[in-house]
Amino acid sequence: MRLLVYNIRYATGTGPAFHLPVPGAGYLRSSRRILEQITHFIEQEDPEIVGLIEVDTGSIRTGMLNQAEYVANKLGHYTAYQCKYGAASINHRVPIVRKQANALLAAPQITGERFHYFDAGIKRLIIELELDDVCIFLVHLSLKFRHRQYQLRTLHDLVVQSPKPVIIAGDFNTFWGTHEIYLFMRASGLRSANTQGLFSYPARNPRVELDFILVSEGIQIDEFRVPEVRFSDHRPLVCDFSLKSPA
Repeated sequence: MRLLVYNIRYATGTGPAFHLPVPGAGYLRSSRRILEQITHFIEQEDPEIVGLIEVDTGSIRTGMLNQAEYVANKLGHYTAYQCKYGAASINHRVPIVRKQANALLAAPQITGERFHYFDAGIKRLIIELELDDVCIFLVHLSLKFRHRQYQLRTLHDLVVQSPKPVIIAGDFNTFWGTHEIYLFMRASGLRSANTQGLFSYPARNPRVELDFILVSEGIQIDEFRVPEVRFSDHRPLVCDFSLKSPA
């Protein structure tokens, strides 16, 4: 089975033009061309499961286009998406921002869909999709170190409570890479699919390991890649995995 995880930055693109006429101005304009390029790339990879970080679910930035549904329809996948901010967050009242979300897309049969929320940080959403033999959690952790530690505690509890093997994937914002989540992985019984420590950010010249796919016992990693594509400020992760037969 193939899992693809990608922070697409709302298909706003990358490069110097993103910061014109003022720094960060690119967040206010999305490109259908870039979204089509991202979708075409994902189609070529042919994943059964796709985790999309930073998708727009239909604001004026995209001309009211729901990017999660657009990609899912092209792939023929089921999709679960939700605003990534807490239910009580003032961001739900802000145009454009209230449509900023994460999404999980899947071709296999879905047996359960759940939305969990962290108690700390601004980005609080945890999407859980339960498949026949595995549970997949998609996250976008806080930029603040202290908040990330609280969030990792919540993830630990979800992992140990899961009756099936677990995959946790997404943008962890760990500027210290695996060093920052070492204790979390040991406590949760998880290991990184990225055994070579390949960098994923920034896309043009990666120097940091921000994006992760973590797997529990019972899941075998067959192949892991970080394709050299630059449609976003992150590079995508592609992981082929299989489930180990019970001993």
